Amino acid sequence: MELQSVGIKDISYPITVREKSGGLQPTVATIDLRANLPRQYRDTCVTTFIEVLNRYQEEMSNRIFRQLLAEVKDKLRADSAHVEMTFPYFLEKKAPVSGTVSLMEYTCRFTGGIGPDEDFLLTVQVPATTLCPCSREISACGAHNQRAEITLSVKYREFIWLEELISMAEAGGSCEVFALLKRPDEKYVTEAAYQNPMFVEDVVRKVAELAAQHPAISWFGVGAESFESIHKHSAYAYVDSNDL
Repeated sequence: MELQSVGIKDISYPITVREKSGGLQPTVATIDLRANLPRQYRDTCVTTFIEVLNRYQEEMSNRIFRQLLAEVKDKLRADSAHVEMTFPYFLEKKAPVSGTVSLMEYTCRFTGGIGPDEDFLLTVQVPATTLCPCSREISACGAHNQRAEITLSVKYREFIWLEELISMAEAGGSCEVFALLKRPDEKYVTEAAYQNPMFVEDVVRKVAELAAQHPAISWFGVGAESFESIHKHSAYAYVDSNDL
């Protein structure tokens, strides 16, 4: 019985990611790495995967993904190789009024393949606040709001920073989310969201417009899930550039 692929799954591994500011950020990634390889090389595939990961852990970026996968493919004489790497990425963020600095965590993902179906994706998952336009319209005072998660995935013509994708996604909500807020900041974000009501459909359209304007992006997909504060269910919308 021929197998489609073999590899390792859900291995936690320390990596270092290059920041737009010029620094290097250490983090821990959850990695799936697999290859479609001839039967005679399958006994050594796990060792090869670990050896290659160890060689590239000091700097992991979309720039070296092809190089990493090409080495796996060549060493195992495989037809193709694929990797998915998910990790927390932290950015310093200032509160909007007090300027208080805190670290915001974003979930980021590199996904790539080399071989007949070569493809590479960058994905960021970004928290945001959304405020319901209907609730604001019909209520005598106030409106219900909720935390949402915006997922932006892109294919790229040239290098693009994770920080750029995070900024695009954050611009799509009613207001950004902050790890630490003082009282003046709470007032600001509450009022900012009220002045900028957004359905999840509005969110994905706005982020899609920004992604479509970026010269490095060749394809994108945007999803938004709003964890509703007055419903048991979530609200969700999705669009990708194939639909435009």
